[in-house]
Amino acid sequence: MNSAHDLGGMQGFGPVVPEPVKPVFHEEWEGKVLALVLSMAVAVKWNLDKSRHARESLPPPQYLTSSYYQIWWAALEKLMVREKLATAEELETGKMVTPPLPIAGALKAEDVPRVLRNGGPCDRPIDEPAAFNVGDQVSVRNFHPMGHTRAPRYLRGHQGEIIAAHGGFVFPDSNAEDAGENPKWLYTVRFSAQELWGDEARAGDRIMADLWEPYLEKK
Repeated sequence: MNSAHDLGGMQGFGPVVPEPVKPVFHEEWEGKVLALVLSMAVAVKWNLDKSRHARESLPPPQYLTSSYYQIWWAALEKLMVREKLATAEELETGKMVTPPLPIAGALKAEDVPRVLRNGGPCDRPIDEPAAFNVGDQVSVRNFHPMGHTRAPRYLRGHQGEIIAAHGGFVFPDSNAEDAGENPKWLYTVRFSAQELWGDEARAGDRIMADLWEPYLEKK
């Protein structure tokens, strides 16, 4: 979906200014939010794309005025209410008023290093042949889905070149909607900066993006 989260390459927001010092967490509560989000993913088994979509679909004024972990917390509350794990009243008061639902599992302290080390691989076997080959000229479809997508707005409608094919990967657009992993071919596509931003971009600069096959059309 087109929302406030999709700012990469968009005009009017100024340059990205990196922090001179990059602490893991700026405040102690941020670490607790990360722990809660990871724990709930194990307990309830909602997937990464569903979590991303919950963050993306926050109201733009809330999204743009919140810090990174404030957005994570707001999305977790949203998912918990949607999955009937808590009510808005319980989240507001901190007091349980409805019986707890059974959960799929629990993340134990001794399992945390293994879970973080292994991550959540998204590569999957795929029987469909690749529609594109390295060297093919492609363009990104100019589409505006209502749900989750990993096709950035600033790439849509622009032409690039396939420089790598990575095999099958979970398709985030369907996975976020509980419509199955539906693996699709994933490619790295190279774009010239001037193709994306015109003659004001520096000649010779290139942008690489990993894009799923349904996002692409052959030129």
